[in-house]
Amino acid sequence: MLRLHDLVELESGTPQFRINESPNKNAPRYFFYGQTNLEDDLMGVHSSTETSKQIYTEDKVATLCAGDLVFGLISGKATIVNVEHDGYLFTQNYVRLNPSEGIDSKYLAYLLNEDADIRRQLMVGQQGSFIVKFTVKQLSELKISSLPPREEQELIGDLYFNGLKLESLKKHQAVLETTLLKGKIKKAVRS
Repeated sequence: MLRLHDLVELESGTPQFRINESPNKNAPRYFFYGQTNLEDDLMGVHSSTETSKQIYTEDKVATLCAGDLVFGLISGKATIVNVEHDGYLFTQNYVRLNPSEGIDSKYLAYLLNEDADIRRQLMVGQQGSFIVKFTVKQLSELKISSLPPREEQELIGDLYFNGLKLESLKKHQAVLETTLLKGKIKKAVRS
């Protein structure tokens, strides 16, 4: 049985309280990666209408690249960063997982989000806590059972993310249909 730290290198985000905001508006500007961004990346859509918090700083900060596997320590969810969030600053509430050649990023996101044994291991570490926040150590110590061949991992990972995107698009379509129906009813009542 492997531990997660045997399969990936874990990189914590920049502690937010250590970032010095620069008054110089010519300093590099960074958008903060947040829970809404993680959910958008997981569902494969860009639905967020809220503007991400931003900061101007000369400090060296950890930023995400499109294709990175990231885990939210507060939400307990993993996703692959989409191109819309390339260059976003990630804080200590997120961990970048750099997988070895033996494991596919999308498959690992699937395992972290959906595998019953992994979810159980994560929740056991939260018993007695008022505030649910996972730790990097807890994440790194997760026990991973045997892995399927790489090709199978890629297939499972692709199916997982495509299924989430389809689910999201269906929900969006249902909202649009309901809005259209309400508009037609409103128009018929006025006539």
